[in-house]
Amino acid sequence: MTYDAFNQFCGALPATTYVMQWGDAHVWKVGDKVFAIGGWSKDKQPAFTFKTSDLNYEFLCHKDGYIPAPYFANRGMKWIQQIDTSGALDEELCYYLTESYRLVVAGLSKSKRLTLGLMTP
Repeated sequence: MTYDAFNQFCGALPATTYVMQWGDAHVWKVGDKVFAIGGWSKDKQPAFTFKTSDLNYEFLCHKDGYIPAPYFANRGMKWIQQIDTSGALDEELCYYLTESYRLVVAGLSKSKRLTLGLMTP
């Protein structure tokens, strides 16, 4: 997946915002909370970082093409970085980005979700 495709996918999710920060990383947020980051690879190739459930974290830590996310996982957070960007894992990446978004939305307060239009009263 390219950064353009990543940005297009994340931007299509409801109530998201985009900012370039942390060394020119493509950072996507919902309710001011990060759910996806494009950037930070060691070899200047695209890499994509996202929040996961505990179960997905354990699974992806041992799957080719993924690593525990630098700066997040070593602080005890359940974040994964997809480092295989050949295109073979693009469908999986879309699933995990959507799940990351869902996890972050679920962690927002009810009033924040209402304000963002992410739930009905």
